[in-house]
This record gives sequence, structure tokens and C-alpha cells, in this order.
Amino acid sequence: MFRKLPIPLILLVAILFVALGDSFLPQPLSGASLSTRTALNSAIAGIFPSWRPKTKPYERTEKALEQEQSAP
Repeated sequence: MFRKLPIPLILLVAILFVALGDSFLPQPLSGASLSTRTALNSAIAGIFPSWRPKTKPYERTEKALEQEQSAP
């Protein structure tokens, strides 16, 4: 009969390949690990765009400081 695939083992090997593969594997696999990690990093960074607040949070405080400093 068919054996059940060891999914946790496969995931562990994949994570180790991506995380540490370029430090101890030979050159063809080392380069593949590095390029895979770079591709995953850029894909994950692309999901979350850089967040910029729509308002200026310190604008009111800066105006109050300017008014206090300009007042005699």
C-alpha cells in the first residue's frame, strides 16, 4: 500500500534549505538556496506595501510650538 508522505519532514527540509542552504551546501545548491530566499523575500515584501500615514501626526504640535515661540 501507499505510505503517507512525511509532510512535516518535507517542510523542515525546505525551510532549512532556504534558511541555511547557502552556508553549507556545495555551489550549485548554494546558489539555488540564495536565489530562492531572495525571491521569497521580495515576494513577501511585495505583499505588504510601504505604509505611510495619510495625516501628519506632529503637525498640530509643531504649529503650537511655532506659535509659542513667535509670541512675545
